[in-house]
Amino acid sequence: MGTPSRAAGAHRWCENVTVRFRNTGGTAVTSGNVTFATHVIGLLGVDWATLTSRQPLPVPIGAGVEVERTFGVCVDAWRVPLGMHVETRSATATWS
Repeated sequence: MGTPSRAAGAHRWCENVTVRFRNTGGTAVTSGNVTFATHVIGLLGVDWATLTSRQPLPVPIGAGVEVERTFGVCVDAWRVPLGMHVETRSATATWS
């Protein structure tokens, strides 16, 4: 799995996060999830909270294949008051 690439979303509580997945195994990945760690950042740069969300992997991913997908990652709007923003800093994947 590659490092997530972030772009602004439609709201301050959302981001578009692009992740590259590479299957280095000998069989296709047929199910799994990607978990995002999204930080709520205050006006002065203080990290107020880290929230996780999960979305399904873009399956199937064949053996030796690399795919890239952009996910809309959002947190509850009330968690991001005016002047604050979100940063999705990491993503992890589980698959089978």
